[in-house]
Amino acid sequence: MIGLFSFFGIGKSRTKFGRWIDKKEITQIEIEEKSGLSRGTISRLCNDTEYTPKISTVARIKKALKEIGEGYPPDDYFGM
Repeated sequence: MIGLFSFFGIGKSRTKFGRWIDKKEITQIEIEEKSGLSRGTISRLCNDTEYTPKISTVARIKKALKEIGEGYPPDDYFGM
């Protein structure tokens, strides 16, 4: 049962961006597919509070969110 909780992100610490996409009910897989970024990069954006992405990564995320139809998260969600 613990594995199931981990699958849904229960008990994991999330970054501001991770919490934002959770609130908007956007999956990391959706962002991965629309942005062309790797699963690892998306995971770091959502879970690693020490990670600061490149400007090009942020641009790809914002473009992907626009395609999904969601507003942009504030820039400070990316630690910039």
